[in-house]
Amino acid sequence: MQKNALLIIDAQYDFCNPKGALYVQGADKDMERLSQFIQNNIFQLHQIFLSIDNHTINDIAHPSFWEDNHKKHPTPFTQIISQDVRTGKWKARFEPEKSLEYLEKLEKDGKFIHFIWNPHCLIGSLGASIDERIMQATLAWSKVSGKDYIAFYKGMYPYSEHFGIFAAQIPDETVVETQLNKNLINSLLQYEKVYVAGEAKSHCVATSIQQAIDFAPELVQKMVIIEDCMSDVAGLGYLGEPVYKKAKALGVAFINSKTFI
Repeated sequence: MQKNALLIIDAQYDFCNPKGALYVQGADKDMERLSQFIQNNIFQLHQIFLSIDNHTINDIAHPSFWEDNHKKHPTPFTQIISQDVRTGKWKARFEPEKSLEYLEKLEKDGKFIHFIWNPHCLIGSLGASIDERIMQATLAWSKVSGKDYIAFYKGMYPYSEHFGIFAAQIPDETVVETQLNKNLINSLLQYEKVYVAGEAKSHCVATSIQQAIDFAPELVQKMVIIEDCMSDVAGLGYLGEPVYKKAKALGVAFINSKTFI
C-alpha cells in the first residue's frame, strides 16, 4: 500500500479565480496555499487526484433550465422547491416530470435545497479548467514522481446536481456516471492517507465527505482535511458544518497546509 494521496476537489477557474462565474470568496488564496503544499511535499505525495466539474448550459442548476409564466428565467441563487413547480411558479423547460421528481427526491432525502447558480464550468470553457497554480504544481509533481496525475469528471448529466465526487445528488439507475463511483473509492483506498482540499467547503467538499461516510467508511478513516485550502460559498457555510462535525467525531484529522506530511 502506498502512503499519501492528495485529493483535490473542483479546483477550477470558475470557483477559484475572482473573475470566475461562481467565484468562492477566499478560494484564490486557498489555491496559493494548496499549490505551496504540493511543492513542499512533492516527494511525499504518491498520487494526486483531480476532480473536474463539467456542465452543459441547460443544466438543472442553471437559469436557462427553468422559466416562469412570463418566460423569464430565475436569477442565480434562487431556491426552487417542488411546491414551486406544482403551483406553476417555476416550470422546467426540459423533462418536466423528471425534474419535479428530482426536486421531490431531494426534499425526501434531506439533501440541499435546489439552488440556481450562475452558469459555470461549462464543458470546454476556460471556467472548467484547473486553476493554473494547481496545474503547474501538479505537473511539477508528475515530473518528479514519474507518474501521471489522475483526473476524473462529474456533473455532465444535466438532470441532477453532482456536488460530491462519488455520486450525483440523486443517482439515476439508467445513467452510470451518476451512480456510486466504486472505482474511485477503490483507487483511493490504495493509500494510507488521503489529503483532501478544494472548493467549495460548504458544498462539493462537504458532500464528498458525507458520501464517504455513507458509502465508504473505511475511506473516511484515511482522510486528512487541509482546512486552509477550502472556503465556503458566502453565507452558506452552515450547510456543510454538520458534515465536518461528524467527520471529527469519526476521527478524521484536520490540518493546516503548513503541516508537512
